[in-house]
Amino acid sequence: MAWNQPGGGKEPWKPKGGGNPVDDFLGRLKSQLGIGDAGNGPSWVKPVLIALAVLIVFNCFQLIDERERGVVLRFGKFDRIMTPGANMKLPWPIESVTVVNATQVQTVEETVNVLTKDENIVDIKFNAQYTISDPRLYLYGYRDDIVAAGGQQGSETVRQAAESAVREVVGNNTMDATLFERGQLSIVAKEHLQKSLDMYRTGIKVSQFTLPDARFPEEVSDAFNEAINAGQQSDSIKNAAKAYASKIVPEARGTASRIKAEADGYRQASIAKATGDASRFRQLADEYRKSPEVTRKRLYLETMQDVMTRNPKIISGKGNIFYLPASGSAAPTPAPAASAEGVSRPSPAVVAPQVPPADSAGRGEVRQGREGA
Repeated sequence: MAWNQPGGGKEPWKPKGGGNPVDDFLGRLKSQLGIGDAGNGPSWVKPVLIALAVLIVFNCFQLIDERERGVVLRFGKFDRIMTPGANMKLPWPIESVTVVNATQVQTVEETVNVLTKDENIVDIKFNAQYTISDPRLYLYGYRDDIVAAGGQQGSETVRQAAESAVREVVGNNTMDATLFERGQLSIVAKEHLQKSLDMYRTGIKVSQFTLPDARFPEEVSDAFNEAINAGQQSDSIKNAAKAYASKIVPEARGTASRIKAEADGYRQASIAKATGDASRFRQLADEYRKSPEVTRKRLYLETMQDVMTRNPKIISGKGNIFYLPASGSAAPTPAPAASAEGVSRPSPAVVAPQVPPADSAGRGEVRQGREGA
């Protein structure tokens, strides 16, 4: 009989059950599990199945913070990196996610005994700060034994690599460089540390590396303190010497320049004077060749005039003393001559011979004539 006739069968297009998809799904699930009809099964089955479904749905959702990265493993093998935001994944145990704080700055600090290049032992302290650059390598690229003891992943590896870098850098430098030039050593040590961490495939990036303190061992601290004081005194003396040099050297250079200028002026004046004297002597020689007697007499008169004007003259005779001063000098009053009767009388004046005057050029020619004679 047709389904649409009175007393006919069930409608073929009508779904089984009460029409609720969830109830239908649970009914089919219970039938597959052999629990029986929905009305005859236990009352706790439906809530458990619903809770299981909700758990599976929420297990497929993963929220990653801005500071974090998620490493996804599918059946234990690396699959991908989750970026910040809402991410979807397959439920466990198909896929699992390990969240790593990639922006957290971690610090490793320690003091080690290091042997310098000049065979001195120095206690040096290092401070290394690092972040995670590759979450996959950070989790699975290497093994850090300190994690088994509950420590921070990567700290032991960074500590050992940093200690190795410090020993290498300090071992190639002297004690003075280690104590007083740690800034440059820190830069070199940081480069060595980063190379080591990259070679170990740690996924760690060193953000800062410093050597904040370096000192001598306690057993020899007194001797080294004395050495440091001596070095400071030496630097003080050197600075004082440099200050004195900066003061005295410019003065010496100025004096040297002045003496050199004076010498150059004297040289030029001497050359000019010698050139003039030679020219006058040649002129005098030409005149002498033309009229020897006149020139000789003129030279004689000019010479005597020059001598008489530059020297005082005193003439004495018969008890009388006469003083003939040179031109331009004051003449003292002559002493009166004593007569036989004891009465003083004036002495007759002595008149100096009149010599025709000669100019300065003539006197120079006279001197040149004398030198030539």
